[in-house]
Parts: sequence; structure tokens; C-alpha cells
Amino acid sequence: MAQSAGLHEPEDRLSSETIDRHRAIASIQEELEAVDWYDQRVDATTDAALADVLAHNRDEEKEHAAMTLEWLRRNDPVLDKHLRTYLFTSEPVVRIEAEPDAGGGDQGPDSLGIGDLRV
Repeated sequence: MAQSAGLHEPEDRLSSETIDRHRAIASIQEELEAVDWYDQRVDATTDAALADVLAHNRDEEKEHAAMTLEWLRRNDPVLDKHLRTYLFTSEPVVRIEAEPDAGGGDQGPDSLGIGDLRV
């Protein structure tokens, strides 16, 4: 079981929104763990029909993870911003992070806003 499956702080000190986000995060962890287990089982079996069933089950878990991630994105503005920055892009992730509009890089109050000039 994932280390963060349970709450780390007393429940009565947490908002209902924090607890719901925790539920979503724990669910995504469980779905992705199931994907990994099914991947291994598909690779390990020598029965093609069983492999087809297991692959189908694995892909259902991916759908569940995606649905829960979308709920989490809709309920966490900072995560929404980061997902919009990084997902469905084709350039290297670290290059995206360094772009000024991505919200990454080292742009303090004295920055000229031109980002990292190292290539």
C-alpha cells in the first residue's frame, strides 16, 4: 500500500476539500499501481487469451486514473496550471519549464523576463 494512503494529519484539522483531494490522489495511486501489476501479468503469461483479458483490464484502470486526474485538475487550480503547461506538448519537458510563460525558471523580482539563455 502506498505510504500516503492514509491521512497524515488529524482528520478534524483538515477541510473537506483537502480530504476529497486526498481521496482522489490515493485513488490515482491505486489505479496506476493496478496498471503496473496488469502490465507485468500481461508480459508474464504465455496464454494469449488471458493476456488479452488482462490488457483490457489494465486499460480500464488507465481510464479510471484519467477520470480521477481530471476531477483533481478541476479542483486544484495550481495543478490545473501545471497540467496545461506540460501535457500534450512535444518539446522536452525541462525546456518547457524554462520558458517564461510556463511559470518555471528563475524569474525573481530582478529578472528581465527573458528566461535561461543557456542552450
